[in-house]
Amino acid sequence: MPREKSFLRRRALRLDQHPKHPLFQFALTPSELLAVADISRVSRDDAGKLLGYQRPEVKRHVANIVEYLDGGDVLFPNSVILALSSGITFRQVRGPKVDEGRAVAGTLEIPLPDVSQAKPAWIVDGQQRALALSKCRNKNLVVPVNGFLADDVTIQRDQFLRINSAKPLPRGLITELLPEVDTVLPSHLAARKIPSALCDLLNKHPESPFRGLIRRASTQGGADGNAVVADTAIVAMLQESLSNPAGCLFPYRNLATGEIESQAVTSMLFTFWSAVRDTFQEAWGLPPTRSRLMHSVGMRAMGRLMDKVMGSVNPLDPQAARCVRFELEALAPYCHWTNGAWNELNNIRWDGLQSTPQHVRLLSNHLMRLHIATRRAVA
Repeated sequence: MPREKSFLRRRALRLDQHPKHPLFQFALTPSELLAVADISRVSRDDAGKLLGYQRPEVKRHVANIVEYLDGGDVLFPNSVILALSSGITFRQVRGPKVDEGRAVAGTLEIPLPDVSQAKPAWIVDGQQRALALSKCRNKNLVVPVNGFLADDVTIQRDQFLRINSAKPLPRGLITELLPEVDTVLPSHLAARKIPSALCDLLNKHPESPFRGLIRRASTQGGADGNAVVADTAIVAMLQESLSNPAGCLFPYRNLATGEIESQAVTSMLFTFWSAVRDTFQEAWGLPPTRSRLMHSVGMRAMGRLMDKVMGSVNPLDPQAARCVRFELEALAPYCHWTNGAWNELNNIRWDGLQSTPQHVRLLSNHLMRLHIATRRAVA
């Protein structure tokens, strides 16, 4: 005798946006979600026909969500979107209507399949969240779910493409928002929080050589059009110096707390980059199309030179600025930020340098070799 079919019953709201595909809003726990919903992985059958629509698991993204879910007080408003099979049933509540005609309250009955049966729902959006929920410790977490009735995979794929067609948040916007976030962040974002705060300081401090020059998401190029340096380039340069043991900012960072010695770090940055501004006056403050010094490749390469030059400089020494200018002036004749070609780099034109790892590495190594050679010549 086959066992009686069991159901998962949940209170729900029905919104009739489409006559053939009603939308339901309800809530499930992580275990319930994975019990009724499957992930339609993109693949091809033996005949080459496209199946499914979901991308493969992004392990780092899933791990970041799990880290947040297991971190204590959790606010998880992001809903998972499901496509529901016609095997589900919605029973409207009896009694007077109190919903103003915008939604219908009732009970959703979702059949619970056994091992040999297909699940009655498919995850259209939120597969990484669903995987993270399945791995988190809080199995009683209430997860918001939006589900629309659709057996046809073409409808599911259409919704998947529409939901995911929007571009992700610009990296610069995320970078700018990080210093304003007080909650515990995933490790990959936490590592960028201090560099982003320093970037903000460099852009606003009256004594900063970068004042008003850094282009942030909220500035839209700056009120007077002087914001020419991408904040992502500055943040990358700062993050590398703070995280690399060979970086000049690394000794001023407390690895246990993540805090930094603000005065020393600020003095170090102001001293070096003020010397860069004074040494390369013809290239400073120009758009990246006219000066590769203000381009991401120049910022990253000069940041690595900063680690080399400032490693032996006390930023609080009154003579620090003079010493750094002396170091930079020695290699200035060999730099081609606004015209000419870098002869030692296979004659790459000044505007041929790009923000690729290869070009950043080539230019960085060249500048450091120049620094060592000019030091030896003076000695």
